[in-house]
Amino acid sequence: MNNNPAPAGYTPIEPPKPAKDPAAVSSVLKTAVIVILVLLLIGAGLGAFYFYSEYSLLSSEVDAKVDAAVLDAVKAREDELEAEFAEREKSPSSTFTGPSDYGSLSFKYPRTWSVYIAKDASSGGNFEAYLHPGEVSPVSGGTIFALRVTIESNTNFENVANRYNRLVENGELKSSVITVNGSDSATRFDGTLPNKLVGSVVIFRIRDKVVTLESDAEIYRADFDSLLKTITFSN
Repeated sequence: MNNNPAPAGYTPIEPPKPAKDPAAVSSVLKTAVIVILVLLLIGAGLGAFYFYSEYSLLSSEVDAKVDAAVLDAVKAREDELEAEFAEREKSPSSTFTGPSDYGSLSFKYPRTWSVYIAKDASSGGNFEAYLHPGEVSPVSGGTIFALRVTIESNTNFENVANRYNRLVENGELKSSVITVNGSDSATRFDGTLPNKLVGSVVIFRIRDKVVTLESDAEIYRADFDSLLKTITFSN
């Protein structure tokens, strides 16, 4: 054991630190770079998967909307063609003619409509006829007909008009004066009819009789308006 004190001004010499192995440093750097690249690749892959999923979802939604729009357009065109075909089928029109003793009421109607004469007035009384596309259904107050034709012999115009005037007062019907057979001699009612159906009624006189033409649904409004323009009768 050396008990001699160190001389004054003496500085101990530290042993040299071992030098870092360049190969080890290089290996650590490479590992770090690889880890970073792997993480970047994983992140890029997850990002790509996310964006692809979103793209696929949006693409599916767009495709579905496009398909629905195409189907709607096709359906609309089919409906349009069917409507055009139905209108063509109505021509040429047929002619309705009532009893000669009741003024020979006449008008044009679509040839696709059928006519049922419920009361022909051959022995007097009222005349009743029903017209409808295809077949005429059994007659009842609630049955919808394209046209009901009634010629009443034992009544007056005011009595018939009063059946509808009370509904005009209630706001269920609107009344107007229209021209038939060349004169402003008919009263028209539009709205909710006494039988609770929504349609139109026109009433007018022929001699001592009263004619009522009734259409029970808005769908027949155009045909009803057209046939009103063709009405003729003999006074």
